[in-house]
Amino acid sequence: MQYTHLGRTGLVVSRFCLGTMNFGPQTNEPDSHAIMDRAHEHGINFFDTANNYGWQLGEGITEKIVGRWFAQGGGRREKTVLATKVFCKMGNWPNEEKLSALSIIRQCEASLRRLQTDYIDLYQMHHVDRACPWEEIWQAMETLVAQGKVMYVGSSNFAGWHIVKANEAAKRRNFMGLVAEQCLYNLTERKVEMELLPACRDYGLGVIPWSPLGSGILGGALKKASEGRRSEGGVLEKIEQNRDKLEKYEALCDELGEKPANVALAWLLANPAVTAPIVGPRTTQQIDELLRALDIQLSVETLDALNEIFPGYKTAPEEFAW
Repeated sequence: MQYTHLGRTGLVVSRFCLGTMNFGPQTNEPDSHAIMDRAHEHGINFFDTANNYGWQLGEGITEKIVGRWFAQGGGRREKTVLATKVFCKMGNWPNEEKLSALSIIRQCEASLRRLQTDYIDLYQMHHVDRACPWEEIWQAMETLVAQGKVMYVGSSNFAGWHIVKANEAAKRRNFMGLVAEQCLYNLTERKVEMELLPACRDYGLGVIPWSPLGSGILGGALKKASEGRRSEGGVLEKIEQNRDKLEKYEALCDELGEKPANVALAWLLANPAVTAPIVGPRTTQQIDELLRALDIQLSVETLDALNEIFPGYKTAPEEFAW
């Protein structure tokens, strides 16, 4: 496994982050535990979850699965850099969602209970709360850090200017502020290149891309379809929208002699702004296969070819001005 620092911190994380969103709804608990064990066997120490994963209001199903895995001992918790999130609705009563100080503190305590741990390594805001002032948010986060319940704070699905506002507010309080941003980023979704990635680089945030395979369409979707494997309705729609590009992409991967999923991951890993793409394997075999991406060195010619198939964006304002 390859490792790097999370943004400007001294925290060392694996170049892949194990995503747990499938644990519960699509992957049963024994298989989920096996996947986490296999991740550790390969040296993946960075795991990501969220309080709302499991998709049953207020249940925190996925966090509970991770917590029962930690409870098995064997150094599982100590070896894991654990990231979870706060923001989403966790009940039908007021203050059971978003980022008020009350909600942050309560939801952190609830996540700690479900995860069966005393602390969260990276506590991420799942979305920006436009109605809540940063002074209130940072007051709550500072309390959790002072209590030893949170080590670092991150964001997810923020805009570039949200990163700026958040970290400037933290600076005024002599607080470390955001150290990582989790965002949608892959070959088919590159809007973050305009403003978000530059903001993260400037403020020293590690970038943790979610959906690195574009909901699966970058994982050899056309070949899988030709072999009779079915995709979900939303994925089928994306495949049709990108069919011409995917045909060229899969042909390029064939020329390289590499699996499309691994090329898509290698493309992200080649970006200096990226810390660790989130991978969500449904089987232990899928973890074994994706490790190949760490060894793929994409040439300048290949990167140019990928940019031609999936055009990116210049840094703003050059993208839309001189």
